Amino acid sequence: MEDLQYWVALSQVPGMGTARFRLLERAFRSMAEAWRASPSDLQGAGLDGKTAQALIEGRGHIDPQQESAKLADMGILALTWHDRQYPARLKEIYDPPPVLYLRGELLLEDERAVAVVGTRRATAYGREACAALVKDLVGAGITVISGLARGIDAVAHRAALEAGGRTLAVLGSGLDVVYPPEHKALAQEVAARGAVISEHPPGTRPEARHFPRRNRIISGMSLGVLVAEAPEDSGALWTVHWALEQGRDVFAVPGSVFSPGSRGTNRLIQDGAKLVLEVKDILEELNLASVVAVQPPLPSLLPKLDDARGQVLASLGHEPLHIDEVRRRTSLPIATVSSALAMMEIEGLVKQVGTMHYIRARELPADYSTAR
Repeated sequence: MEDLQYWVALSQVPGMGTARFRLLERAFRSMAEAWRASPSDLQGAGLDGKTAQALIEGRGHIDPQQESAKLADMGILALTWHDRQYPARLKEIYDPPPVLYLRGELLLEDERAVAVVGTRRATAYGREACAALVKDLVGAGITVISGLARGIDAVAHRAALEAGGRTLAVLGSGLDVVYPPEHKALAQEVAARGAVISEHPPGTRPEARHFPRRNRIISGMSLGVLVAEAPEDSGALWTVHWALEQGRDVFAVPGSVFSPGSRGTNRLIQDGAKLVLEVKDILEELNLASVVAVQPPLPSLLPKLDDARGQVLASLGHEPLHIDEVRRRTSLPIATVSSALAMMEIEGLVKQVGTMHYIRARELPADYSTAR
């Protein structure tokens, strides 16, 4: 629509947020009219003097038509809260962004989404738990939303992509200023299989104050928020704050009482968050269990393992174990242990998560034993 360029221009004026856009909508017939209004008319609409002055000054260096052309050249789509593609659930929160910028595509199926967030300093346990749950969420037809940050966010996006599912990333900067910079390639992959989204116009730097506000969009677009791993001071808990304010369900993965990285999630569970051991716990709480089918987690090749590999696999859990400790637990020769681990890593049964440290990649069935 022709008026879109003025929404874009106004979104670049300092201080123009949700409340002030609503004032302009009530006072003027269009954003084009608001853009051209006199200082007295702007103040009559309810804008304070500082914001009205910023808008007047913005006309001197912001050209609405040029800004829209720049977006087109950059492959960025701008949506206002009146557009059909604007996420319906996000529109319902207290302060939805007046303008959303995105690369990629939002689909109707993205309304069935779960946010997955957590610490930037993820442990091997946190990464493994996050990846396993995300893959099962994707298998259940759920879109995964996160913030493209280091740690759990990146694991969530990559796991969704590897599982062939949809994922959305919400930035605290302009779409042309990906942060952290090493995630530029990941952002491109997400845009190709989902969308990268921001309320900030291109050129906006990733300032610290943007990220807590960014998290209200992550939770606002979701049915619920899963915290995969978080210490007590994690920024991911801002997403929980917004989720509770927005009436979203909160889920948490439990961790060791000795792990600082799990103190935040354990505290959330203590305070009433839903404890998650498997994806079914999320789907049942969201009333989705009856309409989605979760892929079985276990391959049929397990019973075919020979005794050595069976013993090695049975000795592993979800906490990283050094190969020397595996040898001690199984009493097998180190060469046999090494060969078994190498073969099972190829088969996807174990993962190496550090120098010679291994974890089990899939849960063993209840009736499986090394006697087979």
